[in-house]
Amino acid sequence: MKWIAEPIKAIDQQAVAQAQERQSELTKPPGALGELEDIAIRLAGMQGVEKPNVDEVSICIFAGDHGLVAEGVSAFPQEVTTQMVANFIHGGAAISVLAKQLGAKLEVIDAGIATPLPAAEGLVISRSGAGTASSLQGPAMDGAQLTQCLETGAAAAQRAVDSDSQLFVGGEMGIGNTSAASALYCALLGQNAGSLTGRGTGLDDAGVSRKAQVIEQVLVKHQAECGDDALSWLRCVGGFEIAALTGAYIKAGQLGLPILVDGFISSAAALVAMRIQPAVNDWMFLSHLSAEQGHQHVISALNLSPILNLGLRLGEGSGAALAVPCLRLACATHNDMATFAEAQVAGAN
Repeated sequence: MKWIAEPIKAIDQQAVAQAQERQSELTKPPGALGELEDIAIRLAGMQGVEKPNVDEVSICIFAGDHGLVAEGVSAFPQEVTTQMVANFIHGGAAISVLAKQLGAKLEVIDAGIATPLPAAEGLVISRSGAGTASSLQGPAMDGAQLTQCLETGAAAAQRAVDSDSQLFVGGEMGIGNTSAASALYCALLGQNAGSLTGRGTGLDDAGVSRKAQVIEQVLVKHQAECGDDALSWLRCVGGFEIAALTGAYIKAGQLGLPILVDGFISSAAALVAMRIQPAVNDWMFLSHLSAEQGHQHVISALNLSPILNLGLRLGEGSGAALAVPCLRLACATHNDMATFAEAQVAGAN
């Protein structure tokens, strides 16, 4: 676990200054392209160039099951996790379609689903168990499992860099993982479960109430042991896939690989990663505002501005995939627009 404390790569401030200067010379009023300008400038600093691009994208979907499902916190049965992983591999899921349209590399990682699948192209098997234990009964995972999950994520980020990717997108699959994410948010932000617990895969009002009650009980159970330590909370109430995402985000920041964070569950991993390594925030973009109740409450804690707001609550990395064209277009306008001098257009007085 020594690697987790290694420093996050510094942003290239000279490249930031060069990109800012270029933006001031393009044929438009200053700031007219809004957040597209900020995205291009941030990417320039991350990549250490005046003209960045994100043509090569790696999408890694981490899957894991949750023992807490036995407490009635999900509208869907646990076997859906394995079925959806198979759907990812066979190209039938939303993220499969989006990745194909983007020309992105798609990798599915079994971090610990309850029923494993046989080896297949596009499936990486790095299991920490057959799902976590119920966090209502005890810690969701032990220290060795947490370590393996974090290293599973780090390995995925390393593979992305080794394949010359310019952007890392992490996604997740795991029935019950909105409960794990909500518990992490409550623990790390000091919020009550009622404000951060939503419908997940489609709970009715009674189901949401039951889910919030279970999460409150989980928080009480682990408060004394975990205190304000993010890694302890991740071990006690998190999921294999959330822990793997956390490791991937930290390693991506260490390697200098820009990160596009997905929705409600992926944001929980991002929050844990920031608590462990605050500087990793410099390498993150937030793709969208999730429709899942509670995501709005945590946006300020992430210190990131969502690029899209489309009412999404699917997960899988799908919202992040939808935001990739925005990053690409931010780069295109920054790189290819004419300057006032090149276009022989008069600048501002």
